[in-house]
Amino acid sequence: MNTAVLRTEFRLFRREPGAVFWIFLFPTLLLAILGSIPSFRHADTALGGLRPVDAYVPIAVLIALIMSGVQALPQVLTGYRERGILRRMAVTPVRPSALLSAQMTVQGAVALASALLALTVGRLAFGVTLPRQPAGYLLALLLAAAAALALGSVVSALSRTTKIAGAIGTAVFFPMMFCAGVWIPVRSMPHALARVVELTPFGAAARALDQAAAGNWPGWGHLGVLAAWTVLLTAGAARWFRWE
Repeated sequence: MNTAVLRTEFRLFRREPGAVFWIFLFPTLLLAILGSIPSFRHADTALGGLRPVDAYVPIAVLIALIMSGVQALPQVLTGYRERGILRRMAVTPVRPSALLSAQMTVQGAVALASALLALTVGRLAFGVTLPRQPAGYLLALLLAAAAALALGSVVSALSRTTKIAGAIGTAVFFPMMFCAGVWIPVRSMPHALARVVELTPFGAAARALDQAAAGNWPGWGHLGVLAAWTVLLTAGAARWFRWE
């Protein structure tokens, strides 16, 4: 990857206050708001004795990945193609693939930084226990990030314009937020619904992060679902993506 391209993409990202807010700050802000509700700081038997604020830390982590992969990445990549930037780069020493790799690196890095911020604020402000299985948590987080970026790449591949990318991204965004447990934590869903949700990338990620946070190694089934989605989505993006 061309480091100059990477630095440029990072500078361009910093100049987008909307992206900075929604990806880096919003998940932690949502966690802080929910944690400020007194009932969210009391143990809930429906959550296995956890406090709702404990259960929402992994969800805040996943929100950052969804925002980055499904909303931000497709808009940027489709915009580059729509304006002919990728086509013009094809005749320069810097290949279009370097620009795509840099953009995915920036989006992934910011989402992971947002996850770290959510974990830090959860710990310092609300006494949320840090993941008891850090290696498993990190593995699940990286797989979830890869799946989110792969999903965003598919949205980019299927979108000829930024308006279409926005429409498809929004259509995908809300189901993925539901699967991540934003409205109902996956562990609290009815059994049949939870089994279906756990077959989605963010449903599997939510369960894997929950297990690692509790001190257990994430279930290989959940990690396998994440890996399978990443491979399938990446293959689809590679097949359908057009430089112009």
